Amino acid sequence: MRIIFDLDGTLIDSAPDIHAAGNAVLTAEGLTPVSEEQSRSFIGNGARVFIERLERAGSGTNDPARTARMHQHFMERYETEHGLTRLYPGVIETLENLRSAEWRMAICTNKPLAPTRTVLEHFGLAGFFEAVIGGDTLAVIKPDPAPLHAAIDGLGGGAVVYVGDSEVDAATAVAARVPFALYTQGYRKTPVAEIVHQRAFDDFSDLPAIARALLPG
Repeated sequence: MRIIFDLDGTLIDSAPDIHAAGNAVLTAEGLTPVSEEQSRSFIGNGARVFIERLERAGSGTNDPARTARMHQHFMERYETEHGLTRLYPGVIETLENLRSAEWRMAICTNKPLAPTRTVLEHFGLAGFFEAVIGGDTLAVIKPDPAPLHAAIDGLGGGAVVYVGDSEVDAATAVAARVPFALYTQGYRKTPVAEIVHQRAFDDFSDLPAIARALLPG
């Protein structure tokens, strides 16, 4: 049995740290800081897109040289700052239960690989996952299905369940033709009913039974 997880908004709430790092970058450029609600709405399509959205919000436009400088500055901070990030309730217990039941697990996220690995280590999660695919592992990011396919390959192939929190995750699952379980407490921007999913949950203790039900056979 195989299950693949998104990271930000699914296993961890990193939005406060992303917001703090983003505002530090804006301030360094003399641009207007944004609210945490604004910052949270920019998450989901990778760090570069996040910075482009942040820059437009802070200045009204994008300047290629400034965007590149802001992206570099953001990545320098983003890789090591986890003080405001929290695990969602029940994540550790659920991962332990899945491992005890011999589920094989992987990560497929648009978060760049280096900060993905450091935050997994920070929370003691790295040992749960046989494969970790980040936003810069391949030349494309979600919702392109290639990263999810790479994570599936990292688990040796076969049927999987994908677990995520957002419209991007749902579109990735559709493109990859795998069943999708939607965690409803993350960073989605639209109502649950408008996001394609096979099952939705707001309590991680429900996930093992949901995942078993979504696998064929």
